Order: sequence, then structure tokens, then C-alpha cells
Amino acid sequence: MEQSTDIGGRILLVDDEAAILRTFRYCLEDRGYSVATAASSAQAEAILQRQVFDLCFLDLRLGDESGLDVLQQMRGIAPWMRVVIVTAHSAVDTAVDAIQAGAADYLVKPCSPEQLRLAAAKQLEVRQMAARLEALEGEIRKRNDAIGSNSPAMMGVLETARQFADTDANILILGESGTGKGELAHAIHGWSRRSKKAFVTINCPSLSADLMESELFGHSRGAFTGATESTLGRVSQADGGTLFLDEIGDFPLALQPKLLRFIQDKEYERVGDPVTRRADVRILAATNLNLEEMVREGRFREDLLYRLNVITLTIPPLRERPEDVRDLAERFLAHFVKNYGRPARGFGAGATAALRTYRWPGNVRELRNVIERASIICPQAMIEVSHLGLGEQVASNAPRVGEALSLEELEKAHIAGVLAASETLEQAARILGIDASTLYRKRKQYGL
Repeated sequence: MEQSTDIGGRILLVDDEAAILRTFRYCLEDRGYSVATAASSAQAEAILQRQVFDLCFLDLRLGDESGLDVLQQMRGIAPWMRVVIVTAHSAVDTAVDAIQAGAADYLVKPCSPEQLRLAAAKQLEVRQMAARLEALEGEIRKRNDAIGSNSPAMMGVLETARQFADTDANILILGESGTGKGELAHAIHGWSRRSKKAFVTINCPSLSADLMESELFGHSRGAFTGATESTLGRVSQADGGTLFLDEIGDFPLALQPKLLRFIQDKEYERVGDPVTRRADVRILAATNLNLEEMVREGRFREDLLYRLNVITLTIPPLRERPEDVRDLAERFLAHFVKNYGRPARGFGAGATAALRTYRWPGNVRELRNVIERASIICPQAMIEVSHLGLGEQVASNAPRVGEALSLEELEKAHIAGVLAASETLEQAARILGIDASTLYRKRKQYGL
């Protein structure tokens, strides 16, 4: 295999004649394309398992092999790759066979350098347009795709979500960290009549009460130190669309009356501006906290909870929906190997068993992270258990409440699970009910 710097596109040449490979390679490299060559179907398959190509020029005859048979193999390995059949026979039936078998076009030998370059430019332009279209379509459907399920429990949640998506009812989404509450919120917005308007997110734990009010409702110039310009606020940005309050349990208690008023009356004022404004906004909220318990403890307003949970959806943790693990893992793998250009195409038996038996304390977020890492480090077509990095945490060996364990062993396993499920150390400490310094000390103690 020979390669050049990737400038204008990645092209694979497959031909059993060295002179043809050399001529085609030089011709295409002169135009800045990255070119790799193979003299047989076995070499081509090995290269395709390691690298990603946009276009392939495939000879119709590879010794005793048929290029049409090789084409079918290629479509299985790299379905996105454009393939141009190169043949010395200009018969119409040959071209028809090639197109019907999945080729994008055909080229007759001998051909001029300009014909080769034009063919390459045409197919690469089509590939780039397809990639842009995929990206645009992906922005529309990725939330809905990511929320699909084979689990009866999850399917029930999705059915309810679809039922109420096209109303303006406020929806409260509950579930453990990493279960996909944000993905479900995006899907509800996408299924609603507000889908063409903005979906705006506020991460509630990230801001103090003062900054949260400004972020939510906006402020006028000079309203406070550093307010050099007026801002609209997220409520204004979401007008006509959906406002998603992520981790609503951490919404500042002092600001909850103003949020309640907005939810009830759709009215608000910007910080430092007495003018009352209105915004037509649908509210979705999510949390992994027990809001009813927080109400009893005086840490969350009861009337606000009633307004938020007109409809309540509870996403089951991934360990309770094992039917989804394999599909999610394959979906994540396809996404990452495409993005990173890695060779992995599936999971070996050991990896499949590990994915099935692991408890996934970090839920879908942890699964996604595990698959991303595996897709990067795996040097072959099949991901094995060693690439997953689950180690002794596989469920068959994982500690369970009630087993003959010391409290230290149980604490270590629990802290490890919460860390895996949390986006930040601060969030993990909050879930565990300890301060960040204590968590730091325990991580060091247990080697986590």
C-alpha cells in the first residue's frame, strides 16, 4: 500500500496491473488526493478494515476474481464509499451489471488522465454532498434515533411521551444520571408542533441565583457590575419553542417564585428592567433527584413541582432494559468508527457477553463513553472484551447489596459507579452526599 497526504479526498485503487496502479496513483496524487493501492481483493479488504475511503476505482477483472463480487464485499465493509468500476470492455451489459450491483459509475480503459480526474471529482462531489445531507438529516433525527428502544418499560415511556408531545403540557422527566433525559426532551420537542422553533437548554446546577436570573430572563445594560450590554435571556430565545430545565432540582430556591410566575402567566421582567414581557414557551424539566422529598425538606417549592409535573415520565436505568444494550452499542460504534475512521465493525463474543452482563451504573452515558474509547483503541475489525476496559466491574463479579462484603468494598463499588455516571466530580459528590474534598480523599484511598 502507498499513500499520500490527505488533501482533497481519500481514494482506493484496486487493480492487478502494477502499471495501471502506478499511472492512476500519480495522476490522482497530482490533484491533491490521498491515494492507497491494492493488487487483490484480500489486500483491498485489509486496507478497508484499517482506513476510511470516499471513493474506490475497482478493476472489473482481478486475476481470477470478478470485480462485481469484490464490489459486494466492499459494500458490506464500507457502504458509504463510492465505487467506480474500471473495465477494458465497453459493452453496455457490463456497465448495467456494475450499476445494478451498486457501483456509482464505470470507466473504460484506456482512459485519459483528464477522464480519470473528472470521474474522481464527480464522485467525490457527490460523496461530499451526501455527507452534508447526512449531517443535516442527522441533526433532525439523531435525537429520535438515540431514543429508540426494544425494552417494554422504555417503549411505554416513549409511547406516553409521543402522546403528550404535541400538547403544551409541562413534562417532568425523571431518571438516574446518564439515562438520556436530555435526549428524551429533545425528542419530545421534535415530535411537537413547536419543532421548527428553538429548543433552549439551561443547566440549572451551573449558575448562582443571580446569574441564573440573568441567564433565564435577561438583563438590561448597567443592571449590575459587568453588565455592559443588554441581553435577551433564554426565555426570549425560546419564544414559540421549548425551554428545557436540566437538573431542575438544583434550581435556586430564591428564584423559584419567579420561575413559577413565568410558568403560570408566561410573564417576566429582565434584571434591571421594569417592563413586563411575555413569551410563549413550553417547559420541559428533568432531574435525578427526589423532588417530593426535597419539598418535604423545604428545598423545593411544592407549587412549582405541581406546575412542572403535569406529566411525569420516568426513564428506567439501562440495567433494567438489557434489550437495548446491544443495539445502543452498535449504534454508538457505527457513529464513532465513521467519525474517527477506525477499523472496528462489530463485537466479539466475549465483548458481547461483557456488554450484556455489566450493570452500567452510568447508564447510557457510560455505555457511550465505553464504546467511544473501544472504537479508538481497537486495531481490528472486532472489539474484544479487553478493549472495553470494564475489567473487574463486569456484573458477574460486581458487588451487590446483601452479599458477603465489607462496607469498604461496597463503598468503593458505589463510589466507582457514581463517578462513572457523573459528568463532574462536583456532581458525583453531590449525589453521594459528601463534599468534594471527602470524595477526593476516598478516590485516592480506593485508587479510583
